[in-house]
Amino acid sequence: MISTQQKSRANRVLAYELSSIAESMQENELTFKKKIDEVHSTHTFSAKNLVHYLTLRKHDIRNLQEALHREGLTSLTSSESHTLFQLQKAITWLNPEFVSKHVPCTFDQAQKLLNQNTNNLFGEHNNEHLPHIMVTLDGTQAGNVRQMENMLTAGMTIARINCAHDTQAIWSRLIDTLKQAMSQSGRACKIYMDLAGPKIRIKSIWRRGHLCEEVRLSEGDDLTVTTQEQRPMLWNEQPDCILVVEPTAILNAVKVNNRIYFDDGKFEGLITHHAAHHFTLRISRISAKKPTLKSGKGMNVPDTELPIHALTEEDKTHLPFVCQHADLIGFSFVGKPEEVTDLQNEINHNTTQSKPGIILKIERLKAIQNLPALLLAAMREQNAGVMIARGDLAVEIGFERLSEIQEEILWICEAAHVPVIWATQVLENMNKTGFAIRSEITDAATAGKAECVMLNKGKFITKAIITLVDILNRQANHIDKKRYTFRPLTIAQTFLTSPK
Repeated sequence: MISTQQKSRANRVLAYELSSIAESMQENELTFKKKIDEVHSTHTFSAKNLVHYLTLRKHDIRNLQEALHREGLTSLTSSESHTLFQLQKAITWLNPEFVSKHVPCTFDQAQKLLNQNTNNLFGEHNNEHLPHIMVTLDGTQAGNVRQMENMLTAGMTIARINCAHDTQAIWSRLIDTLKQAMSQSGRACKIYMDLAGPKIRIKSIWRRGHLCEEVRLSEGDDLTVTTQEQRPMLWNEQPDCILVVEPTAILNAVKVNNRIYFDDGKFEGLITHHAAHHFTLRISRISAKKPTLKSGKGMNVPDTELPIHALTEEDKTHLPFVCQHADLIGFSFVGKPEEVTDLQNEINHNTTQSKPGIILKIERLKAIQNLPALLLAAMREQNAGVMIARGDLAVEIGFERLSEIQEEILWICEAAHVPVIWATQVLENMNKTGFAIRSEITDAATAGKAECVMLNKGKFITKAIITLVDILNRQANHIDKKRYTFRPLTIAQTFLTSPK
C-alpha cells in the first residue's frame, strides 16, 4: 500500500515533469515571437496556443498521461485548443504551491475563438452544433433554380465551384442561379471557388504511333513517359505506348525507383529507367475494375519534389473573377508558406473590398510536413481555413495512413483555432446511386469532428444532404469535436428502471 508521503513525492515528481514541458512551451513562444507577431491580431492567442500544442506533441508523454489518469486528472487528450491552460491546471492540482505568471488561452476563450473564426469564414449556422455542409455544383445545374433551392432547404450552406472545370460564363450562371435560389428560399449560402492549381496529369496517349483516348494495361507492362516538347525525340525509337504528361518539370524531377500513381491511385507504376527526354515506367499494380487508363487522368508523384508553384498563371487569370464573386478561395496543391504569401498578395491586388478567406487544401505530403508554417502564413489574414482533401492526400501518403493523418490535421488545426473542411467521397455511393453503404455512414459520422463537410456532385445530391444532416445531428448528441458528451442513454434508463 502506498503511503501518503510516497504519494506526495510521486505527485511532486509528476508536477516537475509537467512544469518542464510548460517552460518549454513558453520558451518556444519566445523563439517564434516574430511569426506570432505577424499573424492577424484576432489570431495572436491562437498562434501562441499552436506553438504550445506542438511543443507538447514533440514529447512522448504516454507515461505522463497514464500517471495523470491514475490520479483522476486530465490526460491532456482533449487539450488541443487550450494546451498550456490544461497543463497548468494539472500542475496546480498536483502542487498547490505552483504559480505561473503566464496567462494562456483558456478553454472558454478557445471555444469562443474557434466559433468566431468559423462564423467569419462560413457564416453563422442556424444550428451551432452542426458542421456546415458544402456541396460541389455541376455546370448542368446552371439555370435550375428549383434544384438549387431544394439543396439549400435540405441543408447546403456553402456552394463549391471547381475552377478546374467549365468556364467563367458557366460559373457566372451558377452563381446567378444560386443567388436566385437563396432569395426564394430565404437561406444564406457562401460561395467557395477552388483554384485549379498545377495540372499534373496525362495530356495524351500514343499507341504504336497513333493518338488514342485510352490504353488497356496489365501488371508488368512498360510505358514510355515524356512531355509534349520531348515527344518528337522518340519518333525514331517507336516505343509501343507513350504517355505524354504535364507539367514539363516532371521529366527532370523524377528518379529511378520513384513511384507514380494514375487516376486516384488505381494504377501504380515504378520508374525503371530515366533518359534525357523520357523515362520508362513499369506498371506494378492495377486496382481498377476495368484496367483501362484514359487520357486526362490525374497523376501523383509522392516520391518526387516537383519544382512548380501551387499558384499557376492560369489561376491568376481567374483571380479577378474569383475575388469578385467568391467568399472563400480553395488553394489547391499548396505546400509552402511562400505560396500562401503569393496568393495573399494576388488577392490584395485584385480586391479593394472584403477579401475572400483562403482555404488551404491539404493534399500533398509537403503540405502535411509544413502544416504549422502554412497555418501561420494563412493566419496573417483574418479569415483562414483548411480542407482535408482526402482524395489526392490518400494517394500521396498511402491509403493505410489516411485515418491517422486526417486526425493529426484536425488536432493541429484545433490548436490554431482554424476551421476545417472534411472532403472527398463523403456519402459517395448514396450520392451516385441513392443507397448508402455501411462504411460511408461511419465515415460521415466521423466527419462531424470538422467545422464543415463537403459533398461532391451527384444524381441524388439532395437525398445525400438530408442523410448527412440526419447523421451529423445524431452524432452531435454524443461528440463535440472529439470530446465525448454524455446524453442520457436509453439502455441505461431501461436497465435501471426495470423490475429488480
